[in-house]
Amino acid sequence: MEAKAKSIPEAFKKPIVWTIAGSDSGGGAGIQADLATINALGCHCCTIITALTAQSSVAVTLVEPVSDAMLLAQLETLLADMPPAAIKIGLLANQAQLNLLADWLATHVPQVALVLDPVMVASCGDTLQQGSGRLDFSPLFELATIITPNVAELAQMTGKEKLQNEVDWHQAATTLKARIGGSLFAKGGDLSLHGRLATEAEDLMLLGELNDCSPLHSNMGFRLTNPRVQTDNNHGSGCTLASAAAAFLAQGYVVPDALVLAKAYINHALALGYRSGAGPGPLGRPGWPESLEDFPAISPLAIDGAPKGQTVNEVPFATLEANLGIYPVVADIEQLKVLLKAGVKTIQFRLKQAATPGSEAELAVIRAIELGREYGAQLFINDHWQLALEHGAFGVHLGQEDLAGAPLGRLAEAGLALGLSSHGYFEALLALANQPSYLALGHIFPTPTKTMPSKPQGLERLRRYVATFAPRLPTVAIGGIDKHNLVDIRATGVNSAAVVRAICAHGAPDEALAELTALWEDGHGTF
Repeated sequence: MEAKAKSIPEAFKKPIVWTIAGSDSGGGAGIQADLATINALGCHCCTIITALTAQSSVAVTLVEPVSDAMLLAQLETLLADMPPAAIKIGLLANQAQLNLLADWLATHVPQVALVLDPVMVASCGDTLQQGSGRLDFSPLFELATIITPNVAELAQMTGKEKLQNEVDWHQAATTLKARIGGSLFAKGGDLSLHGRLATEAEDLMLLGELNDCSPLHSNMGFRLTNPRVQTDNNHGSGCTLASAAAAFLAQGYVVPDALVLAKAYINHALALGYRSGAGPGPLGRPGWPESLEDFPAISPLAIDGAPKGQTVNEVPFATLEANLGIYPVVADIEQLKVLLKAGVKTIQFRLKQAATPGSEAELAVIRAIELGREYGAQLFINDHWQLALEHGAFGVHLGQEDLAGAPLGRLAEAGLALGLSSHGYFEALLALANQPSYLALGHIFPTPTKTMPSKPQGLERLRRYVATFAPRLPTVAIGGIDKHNLVDIRATGVNSAAVVRAICAHGAPDEALAELTALWEDGHGTF
């Protein structure tokens, strides 16, 4: 009697990532690098080998493609039992193989997130493709979620022999971005055009249309910079970055988050590189990126000398104590009075309607500022920065969409505190560049109080955000938080919890505040 296969509980399943690439007999790049990276980042890696290579750290002596039958057999066998949450494509041996793969992917997995690393030359300088012509990657352009060319690959993909300077690099990236359906990550780690890049590594992130993100960032360009990791042990760095991005996409991270995470991972991996032969050695394989020092600084990309999108504030905002405790967000003056009388020290007044001159909304905001000052509270005004500045509010809270129109320098010079919203790593890094007083992380749980383009982040992501950002500035969790999940929120290590319905919808907001504060301070409780 045959034993029945046991089903795997959902809690124990790992996202499956396919890598479609060549085998590196030296173990530093290709399938071997992808396998180590994807597994290190909490996914299960399946391998589809396109070619066998005889290579070491100093040479590639032979590249032998697998047959079409073998390539298709690998794809179809895996699809039947282990379908992918994301796919990474590396070395493709020739144009016929590329076309065959593109047709198969378009037919069988057209909606799966796909990262294309257009590998052409090994780290040692030897070519990896058969024949003398350049590969035409265009059959994969509409399928790829992200394409990650280095400087040499970008030149070849745009018909250039060489990119002579930074202007050439930017123009080539813009040209290629116009031809693809997704996002472009133009790697600049091997770009040596002027003295500044001797100490800094720079990449260009040109985003396409984004799902589950603020529409503000769709089709935007950004410059990512890091201190250059001074090492010769960089064999397989392109493979590693692309496979890391695929692993993060497989776990549901949006494109800009997946790319900044992959960049943080590669920086740490380069720092752990080691020598294994006479040539450049392989990278280390760290775990989940955590240290903020590994993440890139992000700035809007200048197009023709003019910044596209918001500029970055250079004046630090007021510094706050890390633990703001329970941070109510209210829209009613009477509730505000009750909570201030109850002794709340940090609170936000959030009116969604426009505060036109002489309107009830304007009068309410002005009255809220007066009450905050009267009770000595850290009262933040949501969005209405003009009134906050004019009437001397303690602070302002802004969303990502509001940064472009707000004079952050003036607000900082006036001594106001600033809270900024974020919905993932990318937005948190953008917020951090403006040196706010605190960083709001959300939305953690589903909430009906505001329509959000992003999905709920959940507790595990909150833990990871806190590990990265709390060492730098106070962090505030927000979104769907109440007495039933507050202890779990506290356990993530986040500094504070913003609450809306848990207080506003309560018949006695001061009693709700007292109950939530007791839970927060004790870190445990029964309900």
